Amino acid sequence: MGVNPLIDKKWMALAIEQAKQAQEVGEVPVGAILMQNNQLISSAHNQPISNNDPTAHAEIQLLRAAGKQLNNYRLSDTVLYVTLEPCVMCLGAMIHARISRVVFGAYDQKSGVCGSCIDLPNSQCFNHSINIQGGILANQCKELLQQFFKNKRKNNH
Repeated sequence: MGVNPLIDKKWMALAIEQAKQAQEVGEVPVGAILMQNNQLISSAHNQPISNNDPTAHAEIQLLRAAGKQLNNYRLSDTVLYVTLEPCVMCLGAMIHARISRVVFGAYDQKSGVCGSCIDLPNSQCFNHSINIQGGILANQCKELLQQFFKNKRKNNH
C-alpha cells in the first residue's frame, strides 16, 4: 500500500464530491470514501443534522456502509479518504475497524486529533497503528467548509 500523491489527490477529489453532497442538503460539508486494492468500497458524507444523530459523521457513516458491503467489521488493508481531519470519535472507530491508512484534506484546529489539537495516532496508546497523511487538497476542502459557515452566518443575521 505505497503512498502515491497523484492517486491520493484522485481519491480525495471523490471525497470532496461527497462533501458537496452534504452541503447541498444543509450538512457540514465533510465527505469520505473507502478504498481497497484501488477499488471503491463505500462513500459517505456528514448526516448528523438530517439523521438527528451526533455520531453520523462522514467517517462513521462510511464505516457502517463498508462493514455491510464487506460483511465484516474489520476493514483491514483499506485506505480512508476524508476531507477533514478526524475527530476523536471517528479515529477511535477507524482504529477498531483496523483501517490501514487515513488520508485527510483540511486540518481541524478545533477538534482534529491527527496532529492539530493532539496527535493520537502517534500516542502509542492503541493496539492498532494507522498511517496518517494530512493536507491532501487541503485548500479545496478548507474552502468548502469556510464558504459553508460564511453562508450560515450570513443567513442567521
